[in-house]
Amino acid sequence: MGRIRTLVVGAEQALMRFPYGPDRLARVVTGSIVLFGPPGAGKGTQAARISSLTGKPQVSTGDMLRTAVATNSDLGMEAKEYMDAGLLVPDEVIIGLISQRLQQPDAKSGLLLDGYPRTIVQAESLEKIELVVAVISIEVPDDAIVRRIVGRRMDSETGQIYHVEFNPPPKEVADRVVQRKDDNEETVRSRLSAYHEQTAPLAEWYSDRGVLLRIDGDRGIDDVGDSIESVLLKLSGADA
Repeated sequence: MGRIRTLVVGAEQALMRFPYGPDRLARVVTGSIVLFGPPGAGKGTQAARISSLTGKPQVSTGDMLRTAVATNSDLGMEAKEYMDAGLLVPDEVIIGLISQRLQQPDAKSGLLLDGYPRTIVQAESLEKIELVVAVISIEVPDDAIVRRIVGRRMDSETGQIYHVEFNPPPKEVADRVVQRKDDNEETVRSRLSAYHEQTAPLAEWYSDRGVLLRIDGDRGIDDVGDSIESVLLKLSGADA
């Protein structure tokens, strides 16, 4: 097992701006990056920044499945049979899609895998076809996640998202904003419980391999992004 490199990055840490462009960092950090975090942790926002920083294309299993089905590829047709039957797509099909995605020119230095793997079995399968050099775990307390999600409101006409505390709707639309059905505390806590049960063993598995990078996500978007950039700098060795 490699040296455990579990980094808990707090707000007090002096953050450094990465001095290289995406091409440079992509050459330094060769291999794929896995990103995971609970619902409402801001993972999507940070994924876009990581992809821009490293030059690694952001991919999710959903995106890959939709593309494979739309192009009528062999794996896509196989996946479609399971999806049409209301069944989960088997891991071997997902791994096959990832393997194919890795052959594309923009993935020469690896991928940014958004939300995959979710289990140790999936991680072991992934390990057979690709080197994972970092697993970025955005960590936010459950109470903070509940506060973020339960406070969300959507403009029923435009789809614009607001928050009753952090980004209140303007007066002219306040009367028409609604709370989405699943944005209630009971549902959110149920989803969080399932997330923790699934990812805790996986986090430990990656920690034992020395690639887990824990990020304090209970801060502003820019602060979280800066911390991720800082640990990627350390990973590349460019801060030595």
